[in-house]
Amino acid sequence: SFVGIVLVAINPYEQLPIYGEDIINAYSGQNMGDMDPHIFAVAEEAYKQMARDERNQSIIVSGESGAGKTVSAKYAMRYFATVSGSASEANVEEKVLASNPIMESIGNAKTTRNDNSSRFGKYIEIGFDKRYRIIGANMRTYLLEKSRVVFQAEEERNYHIFYQLCASAALPEFKTLRLGMTFTFVVLCD
Repeated sequence: SFVGIVLVAINPYEQLPIYGEDIINAYSGQNMGDMDPHIFAVAEEAYKQMARDERNQSIIVSGESGAGKTVSAKYAMRYFATVSGSASEANVEEKVLASNPIMESIGNAKTTRNDNSSRFGKYIEIGFDKRYRIIGANMRTYLLEKSRVVFQAEEERNYHIFYQLCASAALPEFKTLRLGMTFTFVVLCD
């Protein structure tokens, strides 16, 4: 549903047939509000305003853990790639999100609501040329929950990377990291 210029979407936790190229083509060139509420309507509005006003645009994707923020951003990037004619040259959403598995290992943790909840934010910047075709993208990540390193609520886990390192402790390439069962305590005194 639209609430003004805000799209309210609910994650159905299953793949729906509403994100294909035929749906992208249906939303391309349409005014927001002329079609059903959709992430493609928001993306089209931003794309049109960028071209018309020749100014940078922002789409803020927000929601709770498991709401589908990463997937929504991926659909918006696919929309831009398709309508700009850049889709055949480079699968932009795949390239931008290619670092995601690494980021998930370092920045995701188990919470009571989601076994693979991201504890970081993403800022994705997509560059367009004068013909409004995608020429590049950059993704910056921000660790939002640093306290998780030293404390987790009951039934939650630390960042996945700590468990992955411990599970790999016996591998020869990890010997220099000294991931065994020895503990070192450092006491700082004034």
